[in-house]
Amino acid sequence: MKWKEYMSRVSGKWTWPIYVLASIVVLGIIGYLFILFGGRFVVDEEDLILKETTTIETEDGVVVKTIYDENRSLVSFDNIPEHVSNAFVAIEDSRFYDHAGVDFKSVMRALSRDILSMSKKEGASTITQQLAKNLFLTNDKTWMRKTKEVMAAIYLDRNFTKEKILEYYLNEIYFGHGNYGIQEASRYYFSKDVKDLTVSEGALLAGLVKAPNSYSPIDHPEKALDRRNLVLQEMNQLGMLETEQMIRLQGKTLELNVKQEKTEPWMDSYVDLVLQEATNTFDISFNELKRGGYRIVTNLDLQVQKKAYEQLQKDEEFSGSEAGIEAAFVAMDQASGGIIAAIGGRNYKLGDLNRVLVKRQPGSVMKPLAVYGPAMMLEDYQPYTLIPDEQRTYGEYTAHNYDGQYEGTVSMFEAIQKSKNAPAVWLLNEIGISYAKEYLEKMNLSIPDQGLSIALGGLKEGLTPLQLAESYRAFVHKGETVKGYTIDKIYDRNKEVVAEAGYETAKVFSEQVAWNMTRMLEGVVQNGTGTSGDYTQALAGKTGTTQHPQAKGMVKDAWFVGYTPEIVTAMWVGYDQSDEKHYVTKGSEVPTKLTKDILREVASNRELSSSFTKPDSVEELQEPITLPVIEDLTVDYKLGGFSILQGELTWTPSSDDRVIYHIYKVTEDGDEKIGEVEGQGSYRVKRVNVFGETTYYVQPYNPLINEMGTVSNHVTLSFRN
Repeated sequence: MKWKEYMSRVSGKWTWPIYVLASIVVLGIIGYLFILFGGRFVVDEEDLILKETTTIETEDGVVVKTIYDENRSLVSFDNIPEHVSNAFVAIEDSRFYDHAGVDFKSVMRALSRDILSMSKKEGASTITQQLAKNLFLTNDKTWMRKTKEVMAAIYLDRNFTKEKILEYYLNEIYFGHGNYGIQEASRYYFSKDVKDLTVSEGALLAGLVKAPNSYSPIDHPEKALDRRNLVLQEMNQLGMLETEQMIRLQGKTLELNVKQEKTEPWMDSYVDLVLQEATNTFDISFNELKRGGYRIVTNLDLQVQKKAYEQLQKDEEFSGSEAGIEAAFVAMDQASGGIIAAIGGRNYKLGDLNRVLVKRQPGSVMKPLAVYGPAMMLEDYQPYTLIPDEQRTYGEYTAHNYDGQYEGTVSMFEAIQKSKNAPAVWLLNEIGISYAKEYLEKMNLSIPDQGLSIALGGLKEGLTPLQLAESYRAFVHKGETVKGYTIDKIYDRNKEVVAEAGYETAKVFSEQVAWNMTRMLEGVVQNGTGTSGDYTQALAGKTGTTQHPQAKGMVKDAWFVGYTPEIVTAMWVGYDQSDEKHYVTKGSEVPTKLTKDILREVASNRELSSSFTKPDSVEELQEPITLPVIEDLTVDYKLGGFSILQGELTWTPSSDDRVIYHIYKVTEDGDEKIGEVEGQGSYRVKRVNVFGETTYYVQPYNPLINEMGTVSNHVTLSFRN
């Protein structure tokens, strides 16, 4: 009994220590398992999708703008040379390929030092731990953060290959001067891709990781050199470099070829349109663009964009009452509708008011769209149809020609060429406002206006330069308008197409009407209100000027909208806010000349056609006939014919052989037409009065519009002369 009592007492004495020890073991096992498997609660795989720079590019791959939170271009491990990844392993984690995410030897050493110092100082972080901390945790130095770091590192090592971890690491880390990831670091410091880095260049980048600002080869070249050489030494000690190679490489300079940041202010207007289109058309937010690593391929033509910007910088071309006169320009490929250039302001900066999208009163550039185009869709109105050119009042609205001159009747061709207001208003009244607006709606020009002022562009809200370019495209492209667009394709970071342009076209005018309008608008440029400036290739277009409401005789908005066989353009000049102190002193001649200057510069490097090509499906529109003024009519006797003696009238004819000359004889009973000739400068009078005298004159006639010209000087045939 005593023995049993003794054993009972002994066992009772050790019960609690055994329980405590067992608890410690159990908790240790639980803790170990928690650390081993708890990483899944720390790791958020969404964070493994690194932020990447979005690029905006031309069709041939020229990057014109980068959008990012962190300037990073991802690169696969296969494209990273082994000597580059070795450099990072050598200086940051020599046992990277041997440990399981955490180097416990280093951890124990660090813990002992931390305990002795009673603080958290020692890092002992592996590459995997650094990646875990950068991706999933903060930089605070606490035991809990370090525990989570270990858990996450173990998780990463168990679920990813060493190569994938190293790929994540090299793409994630910061290299200073705003560059994230080894690809952008390589491009910045050496102006090359990472695949082309040498051993010493890779060693320099590896040396930056510990403290990018302190070891910057730009700001602290001596420190950077020492650090690079240390990396090379570590590589030698690990057998990654032969000693002789190490010594040779340590003797190299830093070999920097720092990427020079280009200042390209002419790009911001176009980039602004791209960003708006990405959001409004393809539903990709700006925040997503800054992190998503998209490749946006645009229709931008760098040459046209730059030339347009340079022309709009010429202060001497702009004439206004105050400083700050503005301009906007847009150019569109007529075949596709792709916007190839856009200038939203003379000194536009990203985020400013983009005037390509600001509505202004279009003035007379509205006439082809709202009046003459729709009218020619009716059989009653063709280019040489005569219409009244008289000052008339329609209710409370009176249409005035800008020069106060009226010719009674003019052809539609002449009316548009000289930009006459009275005929345009009369014609709109004839065809009807509702009819005209049906065509405007087809061109996506929805306006609230209901009055005859529509004919002259006197709109309540106005139209944008882009809208006008889209609409004028109908005249050069068989009557079809198109919605302009900047973005051709958007690729995601996996090089998959996630968005693509769709051509939104609308049939508005017949091909014949479109061709007739092209010929008429050529006349505007060659002989009408659009003659300012110098451009020898094919160009059609319309000028527009709106009167300033507070400064009499001055201009509020000046326009030229035109097109070549390849490009449609629209330019506006004016002030953002017009008041009694802000007005333009020159009209449409300014945007007309500037547009021609741009096209002339472009034509020096890009082929622009010298003539428009008539579609096979349409009939050619004859050029207008300009009647000559004859002041050199002479008459003399000539021998010939049955009457032996005849009279011959001679004059200088027009170079246009289509002009018909009516020959008149003055009699007591009135003037008598005795004949006519076409395209000639002489006429034989077969019967003459040899005993008296007869007076003659010639009057030219335009058969296109049934118009008689000015009577010539009178001449008298007589033997007395």
